[in-house]
Amino acid sequence: MTAEGHAILQEELKNLKTIERPAVIKAIAAAREHGDLSENAEYHAARERQSFIEGRIGELEDATKRAEIIDTSKQKGKTARFGAKVKLSDEDTGNEITYQLVGEFEADIKKNKISIASPLGKALIGRDPHDNIEVQTPNGMRYYEIVSVRFK
Repeated sequence: MTAEGHAILQEELKNLKTIERPAVIKAIAAAREHGDLSENAEYHAARERQSFIEGRIGELEDATKRAEIIDTSKQKGKTARFGAKVKLSDEDTGNEITYQLVGEFEADIKKNKISIASPLGKALIGRDPHDNIEVQTPNGMRYYEIVSVRFK
């Protein structure tokens, strides 16, 4: 995981523990005051939210404890691997897009960060500029050429 990704997970964990968890506990207490819990939609929604929060806290605690933080700024070379920013050219449309290869917890397609475990991430690992790759997507096979690989 990158240092940036680790910091984001730590911040989410802090938010869940200090803000979200106490808020849902208050919501459950308030809903209990309304009487019959079997027909109390507010109570059931709050309990469901609590379950989600506790699950996510456990997931984040485990991920942050086991994380190996890799300083991508010290990486060099032209071969795509964890932390690399890979510019691709879609061979069908000619459109270019740059993705950063990151860990599962950091992946965010809106920020052009893809997991090394994703189909595209797996296809990119170990490849060099000018290599052609093909990736099976939900919309069919896609073909790309790697334009460049950089780490900064």
